[in-house]
Amino acid sequence: MDQKTDMSHPGFGEALRVWAKIGLLSFGGPAGQIAMMHRVLVDEKKWVSEPQFLHALNFCMLLPGPEAQQLATYVGWLLHRAKGGVAAGLLFILPGLTVILGLSTVYMLWRAVPVVEGLFFGLQAAVLAIVIEAVQRIARRAIKTRFLLGLSAAAFVGIYMLQIPFPLIVLGAGLTGWLVGRSRPDWVAATAAKDDRDVLPSVPPSWRRSLLLLGIFGLLWFGPLLWLQAGLGGDHVFSRIAVFFSEMAVVTFGGAYAVLAYVAQQAVSTYGWLSADEMLHGLGLAETTPGPLILVLTFVGFVAGFRDSGLDPLAGGLLGGLLATWVTFVPCFLWIFLGAPYVERARHVRAFAHGLAAITAAVVGVILNLAIWFGLHVLFRQMQAVSLGPLHWDLPVVSSLDPAMALLAAAAILAVFRFHLGLGWLLGGAALAGVAMRMAL
Repeated sequence: MDQKTDMSHPGFGEALRVWAKIGLLSFGGPAGQIAMMHRVLVDEKKWVSEPQFLHALNFCMLLPGPEAQQLATYVGWLLHRAKGGVAAGLLFILPGLTVILGLSTVYMLWRAVPVVEGLFFGLQAAVLAIVIEAVQRIARRAIKTRFLLGLSAAAFVGIYMLQIPFPLIVLGAGLTGWLVGRSRPDWVAATAAKDDRDVLPSVPPSWRRSLLLLGIFGLLWFGPLLWLQAGLGGDHVFSRIAVFFSEMAVVTFGGAYAVLAYVAQQAVSTYGWLSADEMLHGLGLAETTPGPLILVLTFVGFVAGFRDSGLDPLAGGLLGGLLATWVTFVPCFLWIFLGAPYVERARHVRAFAHGLAAITAAVVGVILNLAIWFGLHVLFRQMQAVSLGPLHWDLPVVSSLDPAMALLAAAAILAVFRFHLGLGWLLGGAALAGVAMRMAL
């Protein structure tokens, strides 16, 4: 199908320059990144139309992984097929990856310096405000009926008090939405997308193409994992990083905030790679870098490799961070290149939309769990376990409240909800306030 006359098709060199610019300026989380891509690709460059852009976005929302990075990959694929998708996806990641590795090095070597400690102290308060705002923003968009509200509450109880694994919550919500939508579609409040007729020609589905892609990306994804398992053993930190973050790449529906609760609990409690405070610091670092927020997993891999690899700490950290990044993002390219010809057709099926709406509602409960988990560990120094039958959760020891953090967190929350302070100003202001507090104590 021909493009509209007002649309322009860029050369590959020109597209590379634009993707590099987007990668360098992609701050503000997925909402800000998607808005920036829309402005550049649709409004300024006119490389894709509004329906084309929304078509790609809806497709990426159905997939696990960071939707903004996958949206860049998908539009790059639309414009220049495989080489365009690879270029767009990589350039969206590389600037942030470079920055987060540098910040992780500074953090592990010099965080005991009072100024650096104060910076991270302030970032914790800003991160708490950002996560609370994410709960409100996503809930307002996703919770449209009482059934979806109940599903969100059930997901919260399941992960916070029953410790049900996040992947099971995602699968259970999707299945529930599909079943309920068959008899009571009004409870799910989802509609199939209209068919857009001005999309670029798609690659027709074929088993030969699918098997070829599975072979190529299977080797890229599982090759390092199998090599590490054979050479270092399954208990080595690099093997554990490869396995754990490969699992995360399959179940990260709902964006970074949704999966961070599960990652944080596993990395802190199960593997012991880092502390809860360090996880919060890592999220603060990821918020300050361009690229997808899921790059916080690079920080987790860096800290794990820095401490437990048996190598020189910096070499171990670098390899751990790169390994976590590799097994997290290689599947993102696979989902786009393999799934586009098939999922684009399924996107117009109402039952598929019902399942997605239910998953999105469940994700709200998971993000609420993240906000509470982060909030308790930011504001209180001690926790106590509470049990009631099959329910288990943590309560703070009130006397362990950190008054300085409580004051800074309250100011950050007020700045976000009352004054709508931008992300950069919020992070910068909180970091400077943290330094001032630490230097004054």
